[in-house]
Amino acid sequence: MPVRRGLDGAMEILLLTSRTTRRWIVPKGWPIKGLADHVAAAREAYEEAGLIGRIGRKPVGRYRYWKRLRDHFTFCEVKLYLLEVQQQLADFPEREQRDLHWFSLADAADLVDEPGLGSAIRDLDRKAALAA
Repeated sequence: MPVRRGLDGAMEILLLTSRTTRRWIVPKGWPIKGLADHVAAAREAYEEAGLIGRIGRKPVGRYRYWKRLRDHFTFCEVKLYLLEVQQQLADFPEREQRDLHWFSLADAADLVDEPGLGSAIRDLDRKAALAA
């Protein structure tokens, strides 16, 4: 879950569109052999959104959903790692395939289709409010 502090100090999260259905999601991908899950998550954030930052080693949330593949669906569990974004590059591998936008946590939680992802974002929003 890529986050940053906005000009007003509030936490924001970057959502991007999926390539096929164009729904709002966070960067994610499949595990990569030989890489720790949090390192693979950071790589996906770079490839999908040009993000560079500090990634947490432990998941801050999880959710499950049905992923649409070319000829079938598969049930996936997603581990969510917090990425404190330090830089957003203009050029990255999937730049032409996705739209990106920074949202408040509350807005992002309402925009995503997967209920579990929305809940994880709401949890992050509650934690950010407690820390403020």
